[in-house]
Amino acid sequence: MIQLDEKAYFYLLAIIPVMVVAFFFLQVWKRKTQKQFAEASLLRKLAPNRSSFKSALKLIFLLLGLSFLILGLVNPKIGTKLETVKREGVDIVFAVDVSKSMLAEDIAPNRLEKSKRLVSEIINQLASDRIGIIAYAGQAYPQLPITTDYSAAKMFLQSMNTNMLSSQGTAINAAIDLASTYYNDAEQTNRVLFIVSDGEDHSESSTIEAVDKAIQNGIRIYTIGVGKPKGAPIPLKRNGIVEGLKKDNQGEVVITKLNEAVLAEIAEEGNGQYIDGSNTENAVEYIKEQLNQMDKKEFEAKQFAEYKDQFQWFLGIGLFFLFLDIFLLDRKTRWLKKLNLFNEHDDA
Repeated sequence: MIQLDEKAYFYLLAIIPVMVVAFFFLQVWKRKTQKQFAEASLLRKLAPNRSSFKSALKLIFLLLGLSFLILGLVNPKIGTKLETVKREGVDIVFAVDVSKSMLAEDIAPNRLEKSKRLVSEIINQLASDRIGIIAYAGQAYPQLPITTDYSAAKMFLQSMNTNMLSSQGTAINAAIDLASTYYNDAEQTNRVLFIVSDGEDHSESSTIEAVDKAIQNGIRIYTIGVGKPKGAPIPLKRNGIVEGLKKDNQGEVVITKLNEAVLAEIAEEGNGQYIDGSNTENAVEYIKEQLNQMDKKEFEAKQFAEYKDQFQWFLGIGLFFLFLDIFLLDRKTRWLKKLNLFNEHDDA
């Protein structure tokens, strides 16, 4: 298991492409200047031992050296021991709506990104609960099974988008049915399902049936509404540029609205609460209070311990490449010149 201590230093890697571009323009400027001074054949006679490829090789060594030094600053750590620990918590499943209506921008930046931020902030408040993630639209898809690996949960969460499911529409019942299969601990008394959605549901009748089955399985359902009741159109984008708005079969622009009534009904039937997700801080704080009031079940979990620093390896490799860059001269290498691998022989 790898852990990164100072991820902010990754931003320093932005200097690499800048240096490559600067090197390219420098070489162009040198060639132009040399042409003004003398012809290429004359320059080769004036500087017969000047290598034509060493400057590029020196740049490669320099960039490699800087890259490894930056990785050293990030300080990767490797878990050297896997141990079993006792934890107490609740089993939580997040069902996130990824239908096209979640692209509406009535809540910034859009409903889906807001949903992902809400779930991520909730995960930040958890200590030892187990979590799972489901993506759903016209069908439900298991994104992440029940786990205590919060880092993996956030990674899978950020990869969710409206193109991940081919079946469009919104079938909340499918998400509830799939969530019921997630809780694999028969002794867990508190099973919680958070449905994060704008409330559009194309299977309302079967949704209530799914809720009743979930209650029988000991699942408490909370719903989090994302969007505005007045609604908004659904932008159609390509490469981040809006190309138009989604229209229905009659050519009218589709306006998708937050359906709080449906979400509130599901939460009420599911022995939970409807939560307004427009204010992230308030929503997360309320959910934290609700989870803290629930009884915790003790379970065993495996996790890596005794993480060891690995920065010294990266710093050592980085310094090695920097020394190569310093001591590598621009003149031709004698034994390479004899082999003529790089066209180093002078032209006759």
